[in-house]
Amino acid sequence: MDMNISGSLTEVLPIEDQSQVGHARRTTQKLAQQHGFDETDAGRVALVTTELASNLLKHAGHGELHLRVLPRAQSCGIEILAVDRGPGFDVQTALTDGFSTGGTQGIGLGAISRMADVFDVQADPRGSVVLARFYPRGDSTPDLALGVSQHSLHNDPACGDSWHLVLHPQGFNALVIDGLGHGVEAEQAARAGEAAFARASCSAPAILMDDLHQAMLGTRGGAAGFAQYRAGDQGGHLSFTGIGNISASLVTAERSRGLASHPGIVGAQYRKAKAFDYPHVQGHLLIMHSDGLQSRWNLQHYPGLVYRHPAVIATVLYRDFCRGRDDVTVLVVALENRHE
Repeated sequence: MDMNISGSLTEVLPIEDQSQVGHARRTTQKLAQQHGFDETDAGRVALVTTELASNLLKHAGHGELHLRVLPRAQSCGIEILAVDRGPGFDVQTALTDGFSTGGTQGIGLGAISRMADVFDVQADPRGSVVLARFYPRGDSTPDLALGVSQHSLHNDPACGDSWHLVLHPQGFNALVIDGLGHGVEAEQAARAGEAAFARASCSAPAILMDDLHQAMLGTRGGAAGFAQYRAGDQGGHLSFTGIGNISASLVTAERSRGLASHPGIVGAQYRKAKAFDYPHVQGHLLIMHSDGLQSRWNLQHYPGLVYRHPAVIATVLYRDFCRGRDDVTVLVVALENRHE
């Protein structure tokens, strides 16, 4: 059965003084309880939040917690990312029991890594990003190798970017739309296209792009790009179709390959919507983003980042390459043999 995951904004909690640590703990604990976590599991989320937020103050001086609810077939998970621009730290040392990156008697990253269902970290002189994901007990569904960082300009409730992911037994289909401009009218354009994609994401690319176009007529229109990935014995196959300035790349440790798009505006005018095919891509990363992110990033400039969880990769790219003058969406998916 197909599973639709609708786009949503990343919730950002600034951590600049001690009072915000308590607020962050209460926020994540309540979020966990609202999504089916029992008292014990919600307590795990709260304890890890406290340590991550405290370490931001002690280790980096300030930072942010990025929160996201993770829809799953039978439940929801909670994602917490601690983000800073501090001096970095030695990850292996920090994972040693009894060591706190802030130099205090905190529970430490080693304990956090055991309390979280999914844990990962990237630290270098540019700063650090620590990921902790939590799922309710009894949910044995594998973690989805997906990362999304989406933010509206000036924290506006309306976001002109939209993203959508459809999981199916053979693979997945992923969409990023950037409505022209920002604010409510841009959001209306993007959401219209997203709704059309959700209804027929497995259609032939030219037909699917026309569906988006028809749905976005009468709106501001925008740029749209979608990827259709099929896992299998042939090493995985991906097709990408784009109109406008949605960027997409296939990335490995050795190289990054940009995926071609066509000029135009979906919902206004474009000449053609040809899909470009990329065989044998299993093991690659698919990275898609709106033009709120600078295009000059290179994962090879971050030792080891290509091997990190997609949520860490998306957050590092947002932290270091957000233009700061538009809505921004970064979507990263590991192209695996099968996405549950």
